[in-house]
Amino acid sequence: MAQEKYNVIGVMSGTSLDGIDLIQAHFRFDGVWQFEILKAETVTYPESWKKKLSHLVSCSIDELKTIDDDYTDYLAEVIKNFIEKNAIQHIDAVCSHGHTALHQPDEKLTLQIGNLPKIAALINQKVVCDFRVQDVELGGQGAPLVPIGDQLLFSEYDFCLNLGGFANISMDIDGKRIAYDICPVNIVMNHYVEKFGFDYDDGGQIASKGELNESLLNDLNHLDFYKAAFPKSLGLEWVRECVFPLIDAYQLQVPDILRTFVEHIAIQIASEFKIKNHASVLITGGGAYNSYLINRLKVHSKHSIVIPSSHVLEFKEALIFGFLGVLKLRNEVNCLQSVTGASKNHSSGKIFLP
Repeated sequence: MAQEKYNVIGVMSGTSLDGIDLIQAHFRFDGVWQFEILKAETVTYPESWKKKLSHLVSCSIDELKTIDDDYTDYLAEVIKNFIEKNAIQHIDAVCSHGHTALHQPDEKLTLQIGNLPKIAALINQKVVCDFRVQDVELGGQGAPLVPIGDQLLFSEYDFCLNLGGFANISMDIDGKRIAYDICPVNIVMNHYVEKFGFDYDDGGQIASKGELNESLLNDLNHLDFYKAAFPKSLGLEWVRECVFPLIDAYQLQVPDILRTFVEHIAIQIASEFKIKNHASVLITGGGAYNSYLINRLKVHSKHSIVIPSSHVLEFKEALIFGFLGVLKLRNEVNCLQSVTGASKNHSSGKIFLP
């Protein structure tokens, strides 16, 4: 008989380089899944790691191997510190996403660093990780992976929208879970606000003071990605190739860039909401704190927007990667064909023992 209760650590590092999110969560299955987040923390990257991680796409394979080895050591240390600081015992598994170095699913290529087998020995725990590789091998996009958690843990909402490095959305359509990336968010906003010496635009205050550039907005809204059907996903490579050069060509002041890009985000997201009327939207991720962005989204959409508790808002992805690990331990589906475009539903991830 399958285990009904799990005590796990969920670990997530996102493309916006905010840091490493760690949670301790209890999951319980009693016909339906329930969860409780007991501890949660974001460990900010030191400047040296932030710099390395922001340049991964330009590294050679040999350089990536070295960084992967070093990052696995670093990630293990962060996880160990979290466990020891919170005196967490009797852990069923540490479930870690790692950090995306390369994501080119059409080339059958995806690499998340920090998922080397030695991590289990370094933290002396069972580790479930590397959730994307199998899906790409099965012809999928390897992303997004969160929707199975949306479906099983947050089923009361019509849309689950995450505003992180990228905006991604998931929903049920005709009995199938559908999910995909919509557009860049913090990965672009943070890039430009760094010129002011900030990590992010607090509440969207800088964006709110800028002027909308209609021409740039029009060019952004006509990028080819937005015409593609789902399943589809975005990566840093696409942003560097298609978005930054487009914005930089206009030579605008930072507030005007941010104001225009906020409008772009709101328009792109609102257009995805149109398939349902009078819907409820759960918004999570760091972008949910950008009140100016949320207000612009409300202008473009009349749906009911729900901002959850801070733990769910900030740590939902770490929570769900913990949940993906639990499903993998149970050998149950944690990766949906309807979401990624893989050849079948499957139980993805690798299990390493200490």
